[in-house]
Amino acid sequence: MFHVVLHEPEIPPNTGNVIRLSANTGVTVHLIHPLGFSMDDADLRRAGLDYWDYAEVRQHESFDAALDAVRPDRVYAFTAKGLTMHADIAYSLGDMMVFGKESVGLPDAVVDHPAITDQVRIPMRPRSRSINLANSVSIVVYEAWRQVGFRGAQ
Repeated sequence: MFHVVLHEPEIPPNTGNVIRLSANTGVTVHLIHPLGFSMDDADLRRAGLDYWDYAEVRQHESFDAALDAVRPDRVYAFTAKGLTMHADIAYSLGDMMVFGKESVGLPDAVVDHPAITDQVRIPMRPRSRSINLANSVSIVVYEAWRQVGFRGAQ
């Protein structure tokens, strides 16, 4: 399936919602430290509800450690500065999608990392600054999953 990276996420319910999305779609979630919360956080657990047993969540000390663990062929950095729209990519199973922390997005070191295949954006109205992290991940995951025929769904 796909790999979703949350680079230093800060808000527990967002991460919990992405974990629930993982259980429902089959994506693997990779959390890059430092996290802005404890994995025992009640808000994180509440947002993930009873989906934890069905989700695959991995933790890594750095973005490079996640890359080494997965070794993806293609890595997409999601940033408001991206020129490619998320729906213009032909996704393939195994692609890695990288999202930044809620307050500031992805750091330049990740956006400009040599492993990045493309810098991608989700379209928004001109005066908008950002889309909620969990919503952004959902938009991208469902587009990618649609493109591969919703593999694994009922």
